[in-house]
Amino acid sequence: MANDVFKGITIVGTSNESFSHAIELAIERAKQTVRELRWFEIRDQRGAVRDGQIEYQVTLEVFFKLVADTPAEE
Repeated sequence: MANDVFKGITIVGTSNESFSHAIELAIERAKQTVRELRWFEIRDQRGAVRDGQIEYQVTLEVFFKLVADTPAEE
């Protein structure tokens, strides 16, 4: 990781089950479109009540490694 560069993006996961489930759903979805996903940080947790049901919401910043489309020449 000595010479790597990373970028962070903010995503929000929601679940009717728990904060943990909201995190898992958000990460699984991010992995479908973001290559080289490496780590995440929880920025905020909150909830809502919709039709009498609790909705758990988690804001995460996910970080991924920036890679070149073509290999660098040496």
